[in-house]
Amino acid sequence: MSYLDHNATTPVDESVLEVMLPYMRQHFGNASAVHVQGRIARDAIEQARQQVADLVGAHPAQIVFTSGGTEANNLAIKGVVAAQQPAVIACSTIEHPSVFDVMKHIAQKQLLRWDHLAVTPDGVIDFENISNSANTNDHGLVSVMLANNETGAINDVARLRSVFPKALIHTDAVQAAGKIAVDFNVLDVDLLTLSAHKIYGPKGAGAMVMRKSVLLEPQLHGGGQEKGWRSGTENVAAIAGFGHAAVLARIQLQQRQQHVLLLRSQLEKELRQMPGVVIFAETIERLPNTVFFAQPWIEGETLLMLLDQQGFAVGSGSACASQAKRSSPVLRAMQVNDTLAANAIRVSLGASNTEAEVHEFCTLLKNCLNMSGLSVLNPA
Repeated sequence: MSYLDHNATTPVDESVLEVMLPYMRQHFGNASAVHVQGRIARDAIEQARQQVADLVGAHPAQIVFTSGGTEANNLAIKGVVAAQQPAVIACSTIEHPSVFDVMKHIAQKQLLRWDHLAVTPDGVIDFENISNSANTNDHGLVSVMLANNETGAINDVARLRSVFPKALIHTDAVQAAGKIAVDFNVLDVDLLTLSAHKIYGPKGAGAMVMRKSVLLEPQLHGGGQEKGWRSGTENVAAIAGFGHAAVLARIQLQQRQQHVLLLRSQLEKELRQMPGVVIFAETIERLPNTVFFAQPWIEGETLLMLLDQQGFAVGSGSACASQAKRSSPVLRAMQVNDTLAANAIRVSLGASNTEAEVHEFCTLLKNCLNMSGLSVLNPA
């Protein structure tokens, strides 16, 4: 199987697994315990806290460990709304469901005004539209993802501070971390969320990064772990693995970027030779590993299954929403027509992919189109 779906999840790096295993075997203590086993577990968590902080230029005290990106997003948004009762909240129209659906739920339950921040046809925040359509002084919480999980488009998150001067700014950096440089202070945000399994770490570990000045109400109550921000016995092995994955993501960033960008360039060169293919967000700054594309003559789900049968795993957008059987809300927000949007598939490259693999994928893609009774040379 050739795996080309790294935005959905990544394989656990072997060295990450090696770091995790001792905390599943001999060092299995509860990090809240005062005995030796507990202290070993606590030391592992605090080391990981420093490592994750280093990845995003934050202080360790700003890191709150969670079970993943979804919980981190929920904690950030629900926690702020519960503590500060903002009059208006807002997010972009291309957010992951763990942001968009949370805001929808809050707005309906608490009767808050919820503004949708439109994007350009390239899939990035339309700042001109915001300036012309809203009194941004009213907003108390604004959430805009740093990099989109489908198109790979990168938003100018740092610009939000000047547009929403009184709001707390949250960014979902789950897809960006490990692929581009992410600096909490340069982004000038109040809250930022991460997930281990997107950076060759384990599933079941994530983090919320927060400014010390942020007022936030915990969403899980119990033993008071994570300084009371997130109760529950810590998943020590996963957190330790997250920490080591963060180290690798930081020190290998340039190497990884160069590798996947080379592969992306090769993939896009071959895709452009296929009549009718559209590459979304092609002309703007994107994640170096992501290509979201479509052509008008074969449904994306059908193409995905044909590729899967031939040993290639690709995505059709957000893995968390892939069972919904509907066209991408990201592409709808970008005003892509429904037919083309329904045909979209995503290739997201990773460290283990090769040039030969990319070429084989493109050859197979052409064959899949022909198997469907279509000729990529004469589609009409």
